[in-house]
Amino acid sequence: MPPCALTRLRKQCLALPAAHEVEAWGEPTFRVRNKMFAMYASPSNHHGCGRPAVWRKSTKVDQARMIAADSRRYFVPPYVGPSGWVGIWLDDGVDWNDVSEFLREAFRLVAPKRLLAELESG
Repeated sequence: MPPCALTRLRKQCLALPAAHEVEAWGEPTFRVRNKMFAMYASPSNHHGCGRPAVWRKSTKVDQARMIAADSRRYFVPPYVGPSGWVGIWLDDGVDWNDVSEFLREAFRLVAPKRLLAELESG
């Protein structure tokens, strides 16, 4: 059986500089300096609609681009979608390398400059 989506997501998020996990609304959220950049949506919760997903901070332009590119993989999540966040389904052959890069992009939107430099230096 493949690793749990949450386990893989958690590992990728917490590998980012100073990232930490906070439970909110019954789900794990991932933050830097308490600014949220990603949230897990469990398949057993109404947020996940029966499928595991991650909601990640984005811009409205990137949200539209991603959904136009693959509306079966990406979606506008409830609540935060109008602010540009984008949802990524974490089942059906998800490309975890893509997820990792999308999480890094979300992190870049909220992280302070010092942590951005740390991220870029490796």
